[in-house]
Amino acid sequence: QVQLVESGGGTARPGGSLRLSCSASGITLDYYSVAWFRQAPGKEREGISCIQASDDNTVYAESVEGRFTISRERATNSVSLQMNSLRPEDTAVYSCAAHRYKYCSSNYPSRPYDYWGQGTQVTVSS
Repeated sequence: QVQLVESGGGTARPGGSLRLSCSASGITLDYYSVAWFRQAPGKEREGISCIQASDDNTVYAESVEGRFTISRERATNSVSLQMNSLRPEDTAVYSCAAHRYKYCSSNYPSRPYDYWGQGTQVTVSS
């Protein structure tokens, strides 16, 4: 059975940092493009970053570019999202998703994904 499990969420102050992890069991994430999404209360789900299977090239939404970094952690079969310079508007439930796409195309936020995690809450507040 395939599972994606997010961890690392919590509360941070504005300007602070958190590191999320998306750990997989039942699949090897190396062969998957993995995307991070977030959804704030009352808002639509937003695709914020993707790392592609073919060459680990990365894509970021404008809202997080320069502050968030996605990376693969092969030793633990996981994908991390390092979040720096956090803002109150980053408060949301963060989820990861995986699919055997070779590339993270520009429409990665709206593509179907085979597997989803359950989400982890991130709250940025002073």
